[in-house]
Amino acid sequence: MKEVNIQNLLTVKSIVTLVLTLVFAYLSITGHISGEQFLTIFSVVIAFYFGTQYQKGKEEDNGTD
Repeated sequence: MKEVNIQNLLTVKSIVTLVLTLVFAYLSITGHISGEQFLTIFSVVIAFYFGTQYQKGKEEDNGTD
């Protein structure tokens, strides 16, 4: 079970989400972008990530019924 969780973290989508989060957090901390800009960008990235995860789960549920 733990292997599955680790494999899920290593998907391209997850890696991109984590990298974008780190990059925009760094840019916000160093003052290159404002906190408001960071929040907007981060919200879009997270919404996309969890939206696709939710959709994937719904498709898997529909396939097993």
